[in-house]
Amino acid sequence: MKTKNWQEMKNFTEQELAMQLETKEEKLFKIKLQHEHATLKNPLEIRSLRRDIARIKTLLNKKI
Repeated sequence: MKTKNWQEMKNFTEQELAMQLETKEEKLFKIKLQHEHATLKNPLEIRSLRRDIARIKTLLNKKI
């Protein structure tokens, strides 16, 4: 996630962050399934998605 996107996400509401979290988790699940059956073009995408999910969860915890 680019720094610009990170700064923009700080201004999101809890609902928007929850939606982002859900979509990122779904994408991570699909990519992990693909990775089990075949090699990925970009295996580092798994790492970046995990980190994005952690960032979103951090923002959600700060807002609560």
